[in-house]
Amino acid sequence: MSKIEYSVQVRLVSDLAASKDFYEKVLGCEVNDFWAVRDEFALGFKLLQSVQSGDVQPNKQGKDQAAAWDTYAYVDTHNDLDQLYEELKAKGAQFIQEPVLTEADWGAWKEFSITDPDNYSIGFGSGKKG
Repeated sequence: MSKIEYSVQVRLVSDLAASKDFYEKVLGCEVNDFWAVRDEFALGFKLLQSVQSGDVQPNKQGKDQAAAWDTYAYVDTHNDLDQLYEELKAKGAQFIQEPVLTEADWGAWKEFSITDPDNYSIGFGSGKKG
């Protein structure tokens, strides 16, 4: 079986210039004509200008879901997540979910979410203390 090296999400956006600005300056992606990637495609997007604003449709919140997510990315430890939170906060990210720690019998999960200019939600989480 062939190995897939990476994947990207395709995003229809209402204002390509504003989206490129957000993904570069706030999220820290390398951005070109329509690609926005970070950490060697660990987080990747193909940004496409929508024909009309109604074509932009972020996901709705699912059953038993604390926040709607269009993208969910993982970092190694809670400390890494805290550092990412501070990095994004300093760059002006709009948070729709502040960091939350959930304790369970299997361990602890910590996560937060931000939103982009079109209200696409990007969640970040970690399952390892440290």
